[in-house]
Amino acid sequence: MKHWIEAARVRTLPLSVSGIIVGSFYALSSPTDEVLTPTQVFSWKIFGLLILTTIGLQVLSNFANDYGDGVKGTDNEDRVGPKRAIQSGVITPAAMKRAVIITAFLTFLSAVALIYTSFHFKYFYYSVVFLILGIMAIASAIRYTVGKGAYGYRGYGDLFVFVFFGLVSTFGSYFMFAKELNWLLFLPSIAIGFLSVGVLNLNNMRDEESDRKAGKNTIVVKMGGAAAKKYHFFLVISAMILVLIFAFLNDFHFDQYIFVVAYFPLVGHLITVYKNQNPKLLDPELKKLAISTFLLSVLLALCLIFFLSDLVVNYV
Repeated sequence: MKHWIEAARVRTLPLSVSGIIVGSFYALSSPTDEVLTPTQVFSWKIFGLLILTTIGLQVLSNFANDYGDGVKGTDNEDRVGPKRAIQSGVITPAAMKRAVIITAFLTFLSAVALIYTSFHFKYFYYSVVFLILGIMAIASAIRYTVGKGAYGYRGYGDLFVFVFFGLVSTFGSYFMFAKELNWLLFLPSIAIGFLSVGVLNLNNMRDEESDRKAGKNTIVVKMGGAAAKKYHFFLVISAMILVLIFAFLNDFHFDQYIFVVAYFPLVGHLITVYKNQNPKLLDPELKKLAISTFLLSVLLALCLIFFLSDLVVNYV
């Protein structure tokens, strides 16, 4: 059990639910076009299924990455980060493959339960669209490193993370509550997507040398370490600016800007990356950026809840 927990890479789970938290609590704090109060829009059952499905998708991705990189030989003695399960021999490729299949099946069941709970039979077309998105997410999580045409080996991993852990996670979770579009939410959706890509970019910066040797052509391998560092600054700084714009356009009160507390570790992280000369020393920064992103999402969600008090007064 210890080895399976390690293979699931629990430290990545808070990052994966960051978008869910923001999208869900934005639904709780925002009235819809229908005559509904925010508490009628929000559902803890939907929220729980969103978290469960997203965690399943993240664990699936971690298992699949362990399997794909393990059987391809990418995880070898040149790898800088913690040893993975197949690489260290504590879990066999066959056992990991079974785990991928089982996790994919359970995640699919969770997604179906989520879609039914959110839309029932009233919104059939919405159900079809989200079912397709769910299948695409599961397939993409597996195909990142598994198979001859694994897109992670061609530099498309950033796109997958941005779309599914940024746009779909944040904007999609809001839609499952409100059943409508809110274009302002694209700002934090893009921001969380950028920060999630930043974590992947750090991972690829750390593993640039070993990935190049193994033929894993990530964006970092393609553009080089110097350009990847500038790309990283763009991702993190743009995310910070987008959240500030989101707060301004939503008329946040002064005390609702408490989310900027999360900017301090983000700025500290950027300073560390700027000064870094040895990519191998970037490994601790992965956890720092992931936790900072989670902290930002939680604080932003709390700020949205504070805004709810004014809305409730108006409804009453």
